[in-house]
Amino acid sequence: MSQMDRRQALRLFAGLGAAGLLAGCGNDDTAEAAAGNELVSDEPIKIGLIAPQTAGYKNIGDEIARGFNLFLEMNDQRLGGHQVQLVVADEGETVESGKAALDNLLKQGVLALTGVVNSTVMLGIRDTVEQARIPLVGSCASPSSLQSVVYIWRTSYVNNEAGQALGRYVAENVKGKVGIIAPDYEAGRDAVEGFRTEFGPTDSRIKAGPVWTEYNAEPTKTFFRAKIDQVRKGNPEAIYCFYNGQAAVEFLRQLRADGYKGQIFAPGFLTEGEVLGELKSNEANDVFTALNYSPDLNNAANREFATAFRQKYEATPTTYAVASYDAAQVIDKAVRIAGKNPTPQAVNLAMGKVGLIDSPRGEWQFNQTRTPQQKWYLRQVRRDGPVLSNVVINELATLG
Repeated sequence: MSQMDRRQALRLFAGLGAAGLLAGCGNDDTAEAAAGNELVSDEPIKIGLIAPQTAGYKNIGDEIARGFNLFLEMNDQRLGGHQVQLVVADEGETVESGKAALDNLLKQGVLALTGVVNSTVMLGIRDTVEQARIPLVGSCASPSSLQSVVYIWRTSYVNNEAGQALGRYVAENVKGKVGIIAPDYEAGRDAVEGFRTEFGPTDSRIKAGPVWTEYNAEPTKTFFRAKIDQVRKGNPEAIYCFYNGQAAVEFLRQLRADGYKGQIFAPGFLTEGEVLGELKSNEANDVFTALNYSPDLNNAANREFATAFRQKYEATPTTYAVASYDAAQVIDKAVRIAGKNPTPQAVNLAMGKVGLIDSPRGEWQFNQTRTPQQKWYLRQVRRDGPVLSNVVINELATLG
């Protein structure tokens, strides 16, 4: 089967699924569009991508851009049959910079938006997106408090879900005390709350409570020492934490330098992207993470995606890239359903009719909160030849 034929077949399957799940919400025209009729239009559409291009979250921003651009490259630079102009705006690190990026894109007349890494930024731009009535398919940031939205969809996860997926597993497999440490900001608090809820918030093994660190995307080489000493005073058998990017590198490095040799559990962002490339084996030993994706997942969509990603970028694909690749898939389907002359409001309405997404992480679909219903996997850091890799060792849960 050719690549184009395969895509048509997947669209047909997804369209049939959407028709079954959303009976009464569409009509014959939208069902036919979802089935993948190859609409090709001379009218270009403009998509706005909000992503960090500088400082601590730049690596994640780069991954988001890579995932979206890879889908475009594999689909003739088109979404829903329309030629695409992708406009990138720098999210920066603050709500103010995120709002400036959004305002810049709205002035340019975008049909839809995607991206956003920082959960605080996502909450900060929420009302502007809703008032502008432009669909935002967020591909990273997803705070649990982001509710009752109409124009914001997310292809990543809800921030508390990775902690939920790990909580019960750790409770069943660790007999002693579990120390908890995380940054005191939206995503960190969500990650801790999800873990504690599933572990058992009154369990004596976590009664010491979480140790909070300041939020810092680029911490110094001594930044975590005092807080690490604090969490280790309880003599924990295992530690649950939440960090990503350069903060994850420094946390793991400083934790091991402090003499801690036990197991570490965390949402998968702790070892995602370029983090493993900066760590030594002893620094990443006995690290277990929960995530919705791993490059070694054995399904056709992942084999196609991972091969293309490695060939283009000479790098291992990440969950950030997958979520952005899927955001492009969602917009592609929604624009096609919306018809020849799509408007932002028509595209947003069509988001609810896209059905199953054939993703590298495995098939998923939007739930009522406009987030994915998807599987979560337990991964362990292991050596793969000369490099460290995240290897799936078990399925944890289906959430969403």
